[in-house]
Amino acid sequence: MKPTMEILTKLQENSKKHHDEIFTRLYRYLLRPDIYFTAYQHLYSNNGAGTKGVNEDTADGFSEVYVERIIEALRTGTYCPKPVRRTYIQKSNGKMRPLGLPTFADKLVQESMRMVLEAVYEPVFSHYSHGFRPGRSCHTALAQLKKEFIGAGWFIEGDIKGCFDNINHTVLISVLKKKIRDTRFLNLIQLFLKAGYMENWKYYGTYSGCPQGGIISPILANIYLNELDSYVEELKKEFDVKTPYKTTPAYQAIARKRANLKRKIDRRKDGTERDLLIAEYKKLSGELYKTPAKLCDDKKIKYVRYADDFLIAVNGNKQDCEWIKAKLTEFIQDTLKMELSQEKTLITHSSTPARFLGYDVRVRRDQQVKPWKKCRQRTMNNTVELLIPFQDKIEKFLFSKGIVKQRADNGKLEPAGRLSLLRHTDLEIVTVFDAELRGICNYYHLASNYRNLNYFSYLMEYSCLKTLSGKHRCKLSKIYDKYRIGEKRWGIPYETKAGKKIRRLTKFNEIDGKKCEDIEPAILSSSLSVFDDGSISTDIVPTAPGCITVPENVQGGTSLEVTWGASTDPDDDPIGYELERQVDNGEWEQVYKGEATSYTDAITRGWLTVAYRVRAYDSYGATSDYPQWGQTRNRSVPPECHCRPRPVP
Repeated sequence: MKPTMEILTKLQENSKKHHDEIFTRLYRYLLRPDIYFTAYQHLYSNNGAGTKGVNEDTADGFSEVYVERIIEALRTGTYCPKPVRRTYIQKSNGKMRPLGLPTFADKLVQESMRMVLEAVYEPVFSHYSHGFRPGRSCHTALAQLKKEFIGAGWFIEGDIKGCFDNINHTVLISVLKKKIRDTRFLNLIQLFLKAGYMENWKYYGTYSGCPQGGIISPILANIYLNELDSYVEELKKEFDVKTPYKTTPAYQAIARKRANLKRKIDRRKDGTERDLLIAEYKKLSGELYKTPAKLCDDKKIKYVRYADDFLIAVNGNKQDCEWIKAKLTEFIQDTLKMELSQEKTLITHSSTPARFLGYDVRVRRDQQVKPWKKCRQRTMNNTVELLIPFQDKIEKFLFSKGIVKQRADNGKLEPAGRLSLLRHTDLEIVTVFDAELRGICNYYHLASNYRNLNYFSYLMEYSCLKTLSGKHRCKLSKIYDKYRIGEKRWGIPYETKAGKKIRRLTKFNEIDGKKCEDIEPAILSSSLSVFDDGSISTDIVPTAPGCITVPENVQGGTSLEVTWGASTDPDDDPIGYELERQVDNGEWEQVYKGEATSYTDAITRGWLTVAYRVRAYDSYGATSDYPQWGQTRNRSVPPECHCRPRPVP
């Protein structure tokens, strides 16, 4: 019997080749035990695996008998999802967001259904959708926006009222029926939608919406909102008007006058008259650079969506934006049975920042001329700029955590100690500050004003020092001297199995950020194969940490050669490397330490996945100079792990 994941991979390939294909027998994949073991592998490492629903069922009770009991209930049609346990978390605006926590058995079934739905729908989702999809994130949405919104005149900021809570069950099932004609599978989805929730031990029925916190809710929301993506693409075909490139009359007049002057200059010999013509030529060149060249009479729409937030860029006038907004309002209300918030769906000129995914987005109006290739151009004009909203996001975060306080005399911010962390150890305090600092810097690394986070980094560092000095009841300078590393750095030493390490605060300019690339999602790499001699053949090239899915028929002792890119130290010191291995999402263990750039490892029979990560260290063994795995000391391209097979001799 073929593994279910291999079947789902082929299912995904078929869906990619034939977007109109209808799937009729999906429920049978939920009756195969191996899909639940894969689902458990996805769930057990999450922090929520031990969180209880309405009963005592958690990941601790997972076993083969447990899976057989679920499959038997599904086979006989007696499986009935339990209501979710309602809890609340605070949103950034102070309001409370409801979450539904399912039981672990329901999580397993939902995760299995999610994998099946992902195989069917992932290839047909819109290229402009980025939320809750493999290989996509807020950064990929922002990177696409930065590339495609160039020259936009207006923005439409979309906001759907209570999207997850107002998904119409009837509409959702009708959308699913377009690609899935499996009654048992659709009935099971309906059972989860109608399961209800428990709050303060009182049962409430659910008549609309998908509970936030459920495993299957994000992909169901994406399937629902994919209808909106398709409608915007149809609207784009109707609205877009492409006109041939034409220059403005003003630009043409100056260009002709300038060309005539150039011919006169070429005919004149050196002298006063030629100098006057050159001066006039330079003056006309300056006017030409300031005059719009293209006659912008074309119309087009660009669109990006992340979950229920979307941003539309419009080349046109404000009346066009009002027409598009009215069309979207009508479609969302009549077809999706939801409501577009008229107050929050704003139409703004692109020179005014629009808020999207925590960034301020605007289109530059910059007439500065710079050399570009073999000519001079306004290189920054009409390009998209992403900005950090410091007052709304950064300052709000600093005040909410008690990291800063505002001085009464001049209103400036100054670092403050955090009383809530005084009971923690020094290492834990620095770890908390470092995680918060890296999180914000990593998220905002796409911003053009990223260097302004230097002040944020300073406030975080001195708030951390004040917290430590408050804990030890001493001066800040004593803490700095106690943990000093070199002239201008400090950190907390601690012991690990690999030896002594140092935890220090990361500087904002040490964070490179992740590459924003659209990754072609795949359930399982189909390029893996096993030969008769037990060796593995694969053409994947994972970056650190690199992960390989091990086929079921792999022979124990199979040799796998792991190689990574060499690094150079800026101070010409010898560079060494630490290689760690992770088996089946367990703990990382060191398998190699030295100056070589390759290591031959042996795979043990029974492993499901094996991952490797590498980092550099200097000749003194100080790994603290390399705070992130996969980052070299001189912040060049991170070393890559290339996993190549080698047969057992």
